[in-house]
Amino acid sequence: MATTEQPPASRLRAWMLEGLSDMGKPGGHTGPHAEPEPAHRGQRWWRVMCLTGVDYFSTLGYQPGIAALAAGLLSPIATIVLVIVTLAGALPVYRRVAEESPRGEGSIAMLERLLSFWQGKLFVLTLLGFAATDFLITITLSAADASTHLVENPHLNSALHDQQMLITLVLVALLGAVFLKGFLEAVGVAVVLVGIYLALNVVVVIVGFWHIITAGHVVTDWSSALTAEHGNIFVMIGVALVVFPKLALGLSGFETGVAVMPHVQGDPEDTEERPAGRIRDTKKLLTTAALIMSGFLIATSFITTLLIPEKDFESGGPANGRALAYLAHNYLGGVFGTVYDVSTIAILWFAGASAMAGLLNLMPRYLPRYGMAPHWARAVRPMVIVFILIAFLVTWIFDADVDAQGGAYATGVLVLISSAAIAVTIAAHKAGQRGWTIGFAVIAAVFLYTTVVNVIERPDGVKIGACFIAAIILVSLLSRLARAFELRVTSVTLDPMAERFIRDMASRKIRLIANEPDSRDKAEYRDKIEQIREDNDIPGEDFVFVEVTVLDPSEFEAGLTVRGEVLHKRYRVLTLESSSIPNALAALLLHIRDTTGCTPHIYFEWTEGNPFHNFLRFFLFGQGEVAPVTREVLREAEPDRARRPRVHTG
Repeated sequence: MATTEQPPASRLRAWMLEGLSDMGKPGGHTGPHAEPEPAHRGQRWWRVMCLTGVDYFSTLGYQPGIAALAAGLLSPIATIVLVIVTLAGALPVYRRVAEESPRGEGSIAMLERLLSFWQGKLFVLTLLGFAATDFLITITLSAADASTHLVENPHLNSALHDQQMLITLVLVALLGAVFLKGFLEAVGVAVVLVGIYLALNVVVVIVGFWHIITAGHVVTDWSSALTAEHGNIFVMIGVALVVFPKLALGLSGFETGVAVMPHVQGDPEDTEERPAGRIRDTKKLLTTAALIMSGFLIATSFITTLLIPEKDFESGGPANGRALAYLAHNYLGGVFGTVYDVSTIAILWFAGASAMAGLLNLMPRYLPRYGMAPHWARAVRPMVIVFILIAFLVTWIFDADVDAQGGAYATGVLVLISSAAIAVTIAAHKAGQRGWTIGFAVIAAVFLYTTVVNVIERPDGVKIGACFIAAIILVSLLSRLARAFELRVTSVTLDPMAERFIRDMASRKIRLIANEPDSRDKAEYRDKIEQIREDNDIPGEDFVFVEVTVLDPSEFEAGLTVRGEVLHKRYRVLTLESSSIPNALAALLLHIRDTTGCTPHIYFEWTEGNPFHNFLRFFLFGQGEVAPVTREVLREAEPDRARRPRVHTG
């Protein structure tokens, strides 16, 4: 039997949109941050820690060099300040976030629950812009630092000199290619990469301290230079407090740590409503990761500051963006140094993969639910192409420079941590926990200060974040406008009384009257029936009223519950609550048609006023030009005119 081969364009479209129907749900892709399948029992917390560790621990590849450039000889002291902020600030905040959002939604979801209407949506879109900044700069900065380790390797330096931009773009493109093919969840790979990378760093730290101890003058030279430059210890601490916001990259990884919560195994008796074991083990994950990272931050900042000349940290210097690799080559030889470079390149690349998966998991969690994403945005591959193209642009703008991207990365990290601190402060206040409220408020103030200082000194981050925010809001509003007439009710449920009304009418002609409830007295319903009869020349009074109350018009998709009641012992009324009157009415009409096999009729009054003004009322507030919009929603949902419910106006 002959078969018709699908055209190439159709095959390409099918491949690009593969998995489209799954992307509206959490876990609709297979990246590292996707939620596991229901049957999947998860992983032990320490293994999942390695999954977040590819993002968190990989910053050791560039953090010591950035700290040295920012704080100079004060780098170890400024790093100690950073560690205090990490352990006494970020860690308690995200342990509370883990309690409040055990499904991995993070602080954005906590703040979303506190705000409604359009201001809530716009606030979430703003945070998504900064989250996009965080994840995308993670991709570009990690790729840039990986290429730095490759270019500066003594065995490859002559061959790859001045090729950092090209190598960075190739690494980003390779990342995109892997996700286009399909990125399988790889906790095992993360465990291996993190284990090897941390073990190599332990060796470098031990050797570094050995050289510092055996060459006693190194410490005295550093302390003498520090005293000569800054005077007494109090001045040093004061300066360290001022410069530590520049080291904020060392705080990255906490939002990712919460995002991977669905992978944590927890206890056998855990339920989705009460995952106590998952929460407990996630707290272990966050605490252990923070302690490990804090130890490495202090140790690496100390040995790199004391053992590497300041000029070598500067742009173009051999330690720029690769301070620990510089020590590995100098003190442990070319073979160990090359192994260290390979390990660093691998974990940095995997950090980019983790960030890409985070983007693909974050955006579908919010935008489709808000009606603020094009239809194809539910599929992985088109979004991968969009993100990779943006990553190319960011890499080109920053010339693949690690130091130049540090400010943008820190801005994204700090905004998310600040929002988390504010969210847990509000949560503690609502729970009546006065002590925690004060503590979290102080932490929030510290992070807000850090964010403001970082933005003032390095405005690139907020500029890029503003571009992402503007793009997200623009695309979101255009998408919402394009989908205005889409049937967006996910389900219709009738209570027994409502079912009885529909069943009784099914034996006759089903006539509904759309009524905007006012006083709901007897005269209102009597006058409405008389008007509908006159306008449409209909005998009898066999009508059922339908009344829709608009709750939050900024919501897009939701289920519909229909309740029936008899008012004044005579008038049957179906009451509904929805974000949009036309969509609710259209969904009800289609449900009645499908359950009874009869074509329902609904009667409206024409809406008075300017049509454009009424459309804006519908778009923003879910009401306005109800009759024609209901018909348009029905027309899009049911192309067959013969099966379409009838809309009458008079």
